[in-house]
Amino acid sequence: MTAVRPSLRVEKRLLGAGRVTVIGMDEVGRGAIAGPVAVGVAAVTVDVGRVPQGLADSKLLSAPRRTELVPVVRRWARTAVGMTAAEVVDQQGIVPALGQAGAAALGELVRDGLSLDGAVVVLDGSSDWLSRALPPGLAPTDGPLEVVVRVKADRDCASVAAASVVAKVERDALMVAAHDDAPHYAWASNKGYGSTAHYDGIRAVGAHALHRKSWLHQASAVALDGFDLLSAVG
Repeated sequence: MTAVRPSLRVEKRLLGAGRVTVIGMDEVGRGAIAGPVAVGVAAVTVDVGRVPQGLADSKLLSAPRRTELVPVVRRWARTAVGMTAAEVVDQQGIVPALGQAGAAALGELVRDGLSLDGAVVVLDGSSDWLSRALPPGLAPTDGPLEVVVRVKADRDCASVAAASVVAKVERDALMVAAHDDAPHYAWASNKGYGSTAHYDGIRAVGAHALHRKSWLHQASAVALDGFDLLSAVG
């Protein structure tokens, strides 16, 4: 698949309209059955340099290329990644979990010295799952944080593509590390998504603490072909 090269057209339009900072935001791991959901952010200002060569939506890049891009992206923009654990996805649902991960990523930027005054978030997708999750401490001094939702922003907007790359690499590294503790799920290759090898591992040994157990009940019945999930996940 040929990667579509993102641009700064949207970011520069927002900066030209008076915003001080544009924060691209994207999620990774929303559809996985194991592991956290991760949200990356990449903040740029009016003095942003040229888009890093080869930057694209993380889904369109090979794993080695994503890894190579991370230090380049971190020099180009101010980045952070927030994560929400699988148990929160089970207890509260995926949308609140996404919001919490996004708030955590923004909080990391703020702790690193970024002001949210005059900032706008460009959020990939068709719905705003961030605003309700923002704690009062993350509000700009002049009112609520502005959030712009844009379908395919991870493909078209360089800041959002950068956010997707840092989130993808960080979450993938976590799942690869978890593979050493639980190799029967093949997380090193599937990163927590529902591959055949992953389902085979659940059949063989049951569910792990990193599994989204409600998702196994609801989404995996066909793939598990009658396996007794009630006993497997407790």
